[in-house]
Amino acid sequence: QVHVVESGGGLVPPGASLRLSCKVSGGSFNQYTMAWFRQAPGKEREFVAGNRRSGDITYYSDAVKGRFTMSRVNDENAVYLQMNNLEHEDTAVYYCAANGRIMRSDLRQASKYNYWGRGTQVTVSS
Repeated sequence: QVHVVESGGGLVPPGASLRLSCKVSGGSFNQYTMAWFRQAPGKEREFVAGNRRSGDITYYSDAVKGRFTMSRVNDENAVYLQMNNLEHEDTAVYYCAANGRIMRSDLRQASKYNYWGRGTQVTVSS
């Protein structure tokens, strides 16, 4: 049984930073493709960042590139999402997702991930 748990969300003003954490238990973490998605009210779930099991290349959506950084610590069975210079448009529930091998071309597709956390709310408001 694989469990994914996110933490670190909150209410912050525009321009602030937050760091989200995602801890995975069960399975072989260093074999997983890991990703962050987010879903704003009334919108579809969208890809934010992800990396394959080697963790050497991380992919980002255009909306967050240059502001968000995803990191992976295999010894901790964890990934992190450092979010800087937050904007109102970043308000959403952020989900961590995991799966075994995923082709690079499918990395951004939520349907390819079998294991999901319950999400953590990030609200950017002045």
